[in-house]
Formats: sequence, structure tokens, C-alpha cells
Amino acid sequence: MSDIPPDLIWERAAPPDATGPGPWIELAFGAGDDGEAPVYIRETSDPENVVTTNRRKWDAFVLGVQAGEFDHFVEGVEDTTETTGPEANPPHA
Repeated sequence: MSDIPPDLIWERAAPPDATGPGPWIELAFGAGDDGEAPVYIRETSDPENVVTTNRRKWDAFVLGVQAGEFDHFVEGVEDTTETTGPEANPPHA
């Protein structure tokens, strides 16, 4: 993990009211603001195992998630969130 900057600020991808140890995915954005700037991804249960990509690929992945391109990976998976109301099950485009 020597090529991972030690001063990264890790952001946990978890609901704001989440409690418990997770495991959660954490992201850190490296120096730079162009498409080749590094993006680091790790899981809280194994923080030494870091995957690196770049901002261009990360942005494409996020847009794909928002567009529903990966929904088939969670078909049949029970939703364990406790959110109620219309925001709990937003309509798919």
C-alpha cells in the first residue's frame, strides 16, 4: 500500500443515520481535478486492501448506477433499509 497517499480523507458510503461497524465502502479522491486524477476505494473490514481507479472511470460508474445499468445485480435482494414513504422506493426511469 506504499503508493497510497497517507493523508487521504476517506468518505464512507453509508446512510447518514447508519450505526454499527458495517462493513462499508469508503472512497478517497487523490490530488488533481482532471479525468486521470486517482480515486481510491476500500472496504472498512479490510482497509489495507485499496483499489485504485481514476476520476473519469469513477464518474462513468456513478452515472451508470444512476441510470440503472447495474440494477440487475440486486434483483431479488431484500431491501433492508427502514425508510418509509415515497422516497423509499423512487420510480425507475
